[in-house]
Amino acid sequence: MNFLDAVPAIRRLNTNRDALFAIDVVGDVSPADAENLFGLLDAAYALHPRIDVLVRLTDEESVDWRNISNDTLRQGVAGALDHVVRCAVVGDPAWASSIRHLFPKTLPFEFRHFGSDDEASAWQWLGARPV
Repeated sequence: MNFLDAVPAIRRLNTNRDALFAIDVVGDVSPADAENLFGLLDAAYALHPRIDVLVRLTDEESVDWRNISNDTLRQGVAGALDHVVRCAVVGDPAWASSIRHLFPKTLPFEFRHFGSDDEASAWQWLGARPV
């Protein structure tokens, strides 16, 4: 395996707010990346029971949802339903707005999709900025 094959597709972003979990999704998301993401979210929930989330989609990412275990997806969705207050997804990949469809029709949190040219609005909506 080439050492570049192991570079995580999901990377934490530092922000000026403790209760904001922000990530970059760069490249193709593997099942290991999804497991890592949900582990990072669980740690964030332990520190802050109610959080906002910003997901910034960059490059030409893809996710093969069929390769991510149903248990992992169920746990990730359940955690989000219990802990997320607002979720902003920033990016233009064709599947970006479909993230919303992982969740039930009625959400206990606010969800907004912003185009990559409107990232500043996403940060403003969340009352935060990257550092």
